[in-house]
Amino acid sequence: MEQESHPMDEENRTKIILESIADGVFTVDLDWKITSFNRGAEEITGIPRHQALGRHCWEVFRSNMCKDDCALKRTMAQGKAIVSSATHIINSDKQQIPITVSTSLLKDSRGKILGGVETFRDHSLEQALGKERSARFQFNDIVSASPGMQRLFTILPQISESDSTVLITGETGTGKELIARAIHHLSHRRAAPFVAVNCGALPDSLLESELFGYKAGAFTNAVKDKPGLFSAAARGTLLLDEIAETSAAFQVKLLRVLEERGFRPLGAIKNEPMEGRIIAATNKDLAAMVKANRFREDLFYRINVVELALPPLRNRMEDLPLLADHFITKLNRLRGKTIQGVDPAVMELLMSHSFPGNIRELENIMEHASVLCLKGTIQPCHLPPALVAKTSGPRPPSTTDPVKSAETARLMDALRQTNCNRTAAAKILGMHKSTFFRKIHRLGITLPARDGRSSQP
Repeated sequence: MEQESHPMDEENRTKIILESIADGVFTVDLDWKITSFNRGAEEITGIPRHQALGRHCWEVFRSNMCKDDCALKRTMAQGKAIVSSATHIINSDKQQIPITVSTSLLKDSRGKILGGVETFRDHSLEQALGKERSARFQFNDIVSASPGMQRLFTILPQISESDSTVLITGETGTGKELIARAIHHLSHRRAAPFVAVNCGALPDSLLESELFGYKAGAFTNAVKDKPGLFSAAARGTLLLDEIAETSAAFQVKLLRVLEERGFRPLGAIKNEPMEGRIIAATNKDLAAMVKANRFREDLFYRINVVELALPPLRNRMEDLPLLADHFITKLNRLRGKTIQGVDPAVMELLMSHSFPGNIRELENIMEHASVLCLKGTIQPCHLPPALVAKTSGPRPPSTTDPVKSAETARLMDALRQTNCNRTAAAKILGMHKSTFFRKIHRLGITLPARDGRSSQP
């Protein structure tokens, strides 16, 4: 005859189960004092059970949500369980541990509320693996998995080791200054200053005094010597951003600096050595400007020893998930938040946007969303209204395949350029209309019902 189990057996079985699971489990009474603390909780927090029992839960966990947004407090107040709320705790070694918590009421057999129970799971390993994966696609503060940027990453160390002048080209917001800083930090000049100046923001006279410096008495109000940025850069790196905006007269002076490796401050009678490395950057087509006689040819060849062309974001849309995660992680760290990522609907909206402002625009969008998103994942309602309003155009499918993502981005760009005129888009891409539609179908791109040919210009 089968022996009937006793209540004590059930209690022991429950204790064994709780001690065996990896998740942390603890209970509190109605005064918020810890009444039980399993082995998983000990291992995650680093706090022995005997030190936790009888103490208030916030004294043990020191979570970022204890003060203002305690999940267990909400459960006790509302009588509703909470599942997988993200937060972090500080363990006994004062390390921040990312966790997810689930909470529910603790009741006796008659339904009387005795307190609350919380389970929590350590996500340190997943976070470490995520960082390791991101590191494979990160170079200094530049994040990309696109083949073009990966090729650029492979040659940056060699470029950094040389002292050759570099020209970085690309649309506004593609990260030209980040590339320049990466070159500097990888070079033997890393201990010296990195100095950046926007050539398009200053008139010639001010730009010249900023770069060359001046001697006392060089002009009215020049009461003492002022070193210029050529001096400030010393043996470091000087970035001349928006170099296409400089005048022909200034270009002559800059050419002489590069040829003679020296400069003369305003009001000086002799040259000073220019020991820094010059990196130039522009969002203009300098070769076309040379042909149009709007930029000096000799200066162009002097600064264009090595050219690095950065692709616009619309040509590397496979990087969107990586970049979005990168910016969210950065903003979480700056603002003490625990935003977990973006909702798939948000990623769909981002993938359908052309990003004229490139990566800088994406960073601004993520910052806007992080201000409005208090917890969980970023939703469409957290995005700038102007971005959400553009959803009437073609919509790309969500994909993690970089090849499909790049091909989708190419077709999407052609559709946007032609206001969804299928025939015109196919012509831009140099393919037959039937081939174009076959690709649209294969990639799962959703087109609006109205063809662009019927739209008003």
